[in-house]
Amino acid sequence: MSLQAHLNELQSRHKALEAQLSDAMNHPASTDAEIAELKRKKLRLKDEISRLQHDHAA
Repeated sequence: MSLQAHLNELQSRHKALEAQLSDAMNHPASTDAEIAELKRKKLRLKDEISRLQHDHAA
């Protein structure tokens, strides 16, 4: 898998988590733990995307 394809996949997963997080925050049955876990996953993906982009630019 090329770097660009990998970045596209990570960005797609990040966008999907963003949608899940939005749904969870608007759904009263969602727990704080579930929301926190989605936020952690989203942040990990964002960090990985940033790291890959920075490494590629260097």
